[in-house]
Amino acid sequence: MSQHTTSKQITNTELSAMKTRGEKIVSLTAYDASFAHILDTAGVEMVLVGDSLGMVIQGQTSTVPVTVEEMAYHSKIVSRGLQRALLVTDLPFMSYPDPQTAVNNAAIIMQQGYANMVKLEGGQKILDSVQHIVDQGIPVCGHLGLLPQSVNQIGGYRVQGKDEAQANIILEDAKCLEQAGASAIVVECIPASLAKQLTASVNIPIIGIGAGVHCDGQVLVNYDMLDITAGKRPKFSKNFMLEAGNVNDAVKAYVEAVKNSEFPAEVHSF
Repeated sequence: MSQHTTSKQITNTELSAMKTRGEKIVSLTAYDASFAHILDTAGVEMVLVGDSLGMVIQGQTSTVPVTVEEMAYHSKIVSRGLQRALLVTDLPFMSYPDPQTAVNNAAIIMQQGYANMVKLEGGQKILDSVQHIVDQGIPVCGHLGLLPQSVNQIGGYRVQGKDEAQANIILEDAKCLEQAGASAIVVECIPASLAKQLTASVNIPIIGIGAGVHCDGQVLVNYDMLDITAGKRPKFSKNFMLEAGNVNDAVKAYVEAVKNSEFPAEVHSF
């Protein structure tokens, strides 16, 4: 077990306290109970049931085909492997087109998927949905930068926020999400300098994926960091299986690397 690990149940309040203390938050995706158990015992604070399961589990070319029912199913089985980590589950493509639909689907994820928090992609366009979900007592995690559900619109998986105008929108989106009641924000594929600025500009935890080392925490797709994913691995990921003898040791190495600000290195950043 990691030396940083306590047996205390992680809550969104604890994540906020970790940001205040300057203690890095470690997150990984999981899609089943066995992986969830490994992550939980290794000291991962936040387990994300990502709609990335569309690609790494189902073999789809994007996250778009994933349904609410599929997310609830995977969330439920992941929950059985957790004792300590906070369970965050994605609301998939087109499951939050308006506030009422968003609340209805968030309720499914919480009641049937046993999630502790739901994650939505987007900024100011989805604020009404975020606020409506939070008003019902459901914690929300935002997602800014590269938005995989919008990949058809943005024309592929590209770094976001490189120019000043785009960077300012992302910064403003983060502040708006915080004001709407979001408990945390995942930022994906943005320049490390922008992520540093963003992390300092809001009081809620910023969890980076391809966003440099200055975020409050890090998340990766577990299949990427274990070198299981078919095809090309993202530049921002690292194969932790290379130096580990087994999956447990690889996950523990990732936890330590994030806690000690050794991951992501410059080579994994933009």
